[in-house]
Amino acid sequence: MRLSKVLVVTSLVLSAIVTNAYAEEALKMELQANKIVKNNQGKFTTTAASNAKSGEVVQYRATYTNTINKPISDVAVTLPIPGNMTFNGVANPATAQATTDGKNYADMPLMRKVDGKLVKVPLSEYKALRWNIKWLPANKSADVSLNTVVN
Repeated sequence: MRLSKVLVVTSLVLSAIVTNAYAEEALKMELQANKIVKNNQGKFTTTAASNAKSGEVVQYRATYTNTINKPISDVAVTLPIPGNMTFNGVANPATAQATTDGKNYADMPLMRKVDGKLVKVPLSEYKALRWNIKWLPANKSADVSLNTVVN
């Protein structure tokens, strides 16, 4: 699937995932996908992700803006991890919860029992991340992001 199609599908899915009906009307979401590259000085910069290739890092960043004149609180927002990408473990804010099934979320790193021992779930099994925006004042914005690697 081409990255541009993934961005459109992801944007449509994200628009429908705000969990509070009141907040759904109050929040405007803007999604950006940027490739993260190291420049000649060794610093990381971002460029448009439309030409990202296998093995490159793409950051999905969603900005949620409260469009009403009242604060909103306790809103869960979710960013799905596109099917042709693998989460690389970098999320901002780091308080994100993750899921492997799209229904059950838990703090990262996700853990499971294997042969009676608790082990980390591979990042390749993560399907989405969720953040709880505790408080968003009127006409202010909050950003969340996750980094992925193109498969």
